Amino acid sequence: MIGSLRGTLLERVLRSDHQTELLVEVGGVGYRVFVPAGVAGRAGELGGPSFLWVHTHVREDALVLYGFPSREERDCFELLLGARGVGPAVAVAVLSVLTPASLRRAVLGGEADALTLAPGIGNKTAARLVLELAPRFEAAPWVGTSEAGAAGRAPGEGEPVVASGTARDGAIGGGAPHEASAADRAVRREEVRAALTSLGYGADEVRAALARLPLEGLAEDLLRHALRELAGSR
Repeated sequence: MIGSLRGTLLERVLRSDHQTELLVEVGGVGYRVFVPAGVAGRAGELGGPSFLWVHTHVREDALVLYGFPSREERDCFELLLGARGVGPAVAVAVLSVLTPASLRRAVLGGEADALTLAPGIGNKTAARLVLELAPRFEAAPWVGTSEAGAAGRAPGEGEPVVASGTARDGAIGGGAPHEASAADRAVRREEVRAALTSLGYGADEVRAALARLPLEGLAEDLLRHALRELAGSR
């Protein structure tokens, strides 16, 4: 798999409102790389040096390279690909309008409206992505903790910045787990069950996730816990 490219930028062509194709020559070989249109200008000047962090996407009929000026952007792209129903085109569209830092803030802050800025993402899809991506960002606390650029310097230009802090804890707003009666707990478990079902998870997956839920917690906390469990089992 190709993880990065360093060479000469020969061509830059806008393919859509949110995707640009670059031609980067490395050792006499030209590589066609697709990048978010919003960051294409940071790939370098035509005829000048260029460095890109690359995700190699393998399809049945093609091998496609997606490039990013920073490692954080590539990491965000790969986190987005891990969500159900998100392909490269949607992930590129998101990163064309949102930086890793703004995407992380939107996801962990429950601001689904921010994701609707990307072409092809409606309110329902944005709400689902916020729920699915929150545990992924919490499990990868170094992604999106600094603005794109410093964290993605090419090797040889200094060590990438890694955040020393950790992601926020499981309780919303950092609050303590909510102590509830047996009836309250049953209601919250049913809310989690309904939410997982609406997101398209099968009955067996839902039952397994519910079986691993902690006894206490707000419904939103429990749902995120269930999503983390389901993401880890796939």
